[in-house]
Amino acid sequence: MKIKNLFAISLLVVVVATTLMPTAAEAIPAFARTHKLSCTTCHAPFPRLKDFGNEFAANGFTIPEQEKERDFISAGDDLMKLNKTFPLAVRFDAYALFDSDTEITSDLAAPWALKLLSGGTLAKDIGYYFYFFMDERGEVAGVEDAYVHFNNIGGKQFDVMVGQFQTSDPLMKRELRLTYDDYQLYRTKIGDSSNDLTYDRGVMVTYDFESTGTGLVGLVVNGNGKPDAGENRKYDNDKYKNYGFRAIQRVADPMNVGYYFYVGKEMGDTGFANEVTYHGPDFTLGNGMFDLTFQYLFRKDTDPNFTGIDVDVETQGLVAELVIAPQRDRSRNYFTLLYNQIDSDWDQHDYETFTAGATHLMARNVRLTLEYTRNVELETNRGVIGLVTAF
Repeated sequence: MKIKNLFAISLLVVVVATTLMPTAAEAIPAFARTHKLSCTTCHAPFPRLKDFGNEFAANGFTIPEQEKERDFISAGDDLMKLNKTFPLAVRFDAYALFDSDTEITSDLAAPWALKLLSGGTLAKDIGYYFYFFMDERGEVAGVEDAYVHFNNIGGKQFDVMVGQFQTSDPLMKRELRLTYDDYQLYRTKIGDSSNDLTYDRGVMVTYDFESTGTGLVGLVVNGNGKPDAGENRKYDNDKYKNYGFRAIQRVADPMNVGYYFYVGKEMGDTGFANEVTYHGPDFTLGNGMFDLTFQYLFRKDTDPNFTGIDVDVETQGLVAELVIAPQRDRSRNYFTLLYNQIDSDWDQHDYETFTAGATHLMARNVRLTLEYTRNVELETNRGVIGLVTAF
């Protein structure tokens, strides 16, 4: 494995981050309509969240000081709180692809994604969010994100989310990226394992210590993704649960550092089990003009092909992303540099790409994208022209 290469790249990212240090949940158009605010209040640009957008999502998609009784239906019951209008929005993604690694060198992927989104208030300190993929790569994919959010339980900075979410959400949220290219580290499965860090069903809890700038996140999930319930009407297909934990610390106003740990066990059709462990550091650094996010993870599988023989497959990878906004949140042009690397004992899972992307806002909710990706492992190139809108 190329451990020295990964360490060198990690060190380089830290050095670059230091030189950039200054001296001093996905929102939707339905929220803008409800609160009569511009998309820039939460996004820069959409779907990427600003600090206020993160706070809004963390508060269960509510702005307490703006909530007014006239926005809700009065049913003569103090325990009843229904929005006068049901918040709905649509996101539409379309791309033209130019790819050198297949016989089909060009493709018009329109729509690449079409989804229906909703989110809002259920009661005081209780919110919800979900989206339904009406079309994802030509198929009806159904529900992905879907959860109820209990905010400030007991008057403390203690939140609970119940439902379906990505187990990488405490890290870099895949749904909020600006690029067509993905955060491959979170999507990779080893061998026949069903474990990755994308969608799963379970419970997530968070607690913040405002005095020290410390945040804690814990989660319990089924550990097998989001399959249909079987004949036994159960989503989980074995007796095991997976557990995740992240601690994050604010070092200075522009910088946070964190550490993630995730462990699980899964039973294969052969009757043998595979144990999966992830752990690794991350940090974010930015001033609104230069925002850098870095994630390193080490993964270990004991028997990913369920043979009954411990093989201890080790995989490590990183994702680093720099977003440049020349005029901060008032920018109409954004630039993204994205690097993915995965290095596994099983070489078929190795992956390395460099991506450079540019985004132009035609309107706050309509953006054009231009992107180039170089796949180092396959020695191929991909160009993407995209249109992304939400309404």
